[in-house]
Amino acid sequence: MGHNAPVSSQPRLRILDSDEARAAAETAGVDASVTVLNLNRVLFHHPGMGRRFVQYFTELMFKHRVDPRLRELAILRIAWVTGSVYEWTQHWHVAVGLGLSPDDLLGVRDPDSHPGYDDLDRAVLAAVDDVVVAGSVSPPTWERLAAHLDEAQLVEVVMFVCGWRMVASILLSLEVPLEDGTEPWPPDGVVPDTAAGEPVR
Repeated sequence: MGHNAPVSSQPRLRILDSDEARAAAETAGVDASVTVLNLNRVLFHHPGMGRRFVQYFTELMFKHRVDPRLRELAILRIAWVTGSVYEWTQHWHVAVGLGLSPDDLLGVRDPDSHPGYDDLDRAVLAAVDDVVVAGSVSPPTWERLAAHLDEAQLVEVVMFVCGWRMVASILLSLEVPLEDGTEPWPPDGVVPDTAAGEPVR
């Protein structure tokens, strides 16, 4: 399932310093507060792409129609199966801040064995695995989602599953490191096999 291992990474692109990042955000018309994240400090090498990235994920984070709990479970599952330490670490703290149970968060490591999930939780996590493995939500998983969600919510689930799958790929491709002083893989430092080069199962 996972193991304890040190995590180290050097970015493939220079992380903009705070002044550069703020200037790029202002040029792009984006609130400079987003530049506290190393991911955005890398993406703002291209201010236009940085702006669109921030707008897309701001919509999903703050103008949602689906319970944010489902979004955060999905993101942590994506991070776990892809081995994205940055995505896991950032969203662990987001999820805890939203009041999600640590047991439910850790359950994404092995959803089938976690007793705390309901039918919708399991359908969303199945959608993640479908997208990671096959690139799209399978018909059986879609039926399970559609039994609980309306049309707008179904669009949102697809957008956050596919969106944060893309984020994991961006983070891994650019090798974006955690912010200084941030401990990886909270709460226990366990690293998924995927982060050690093992295939997704």
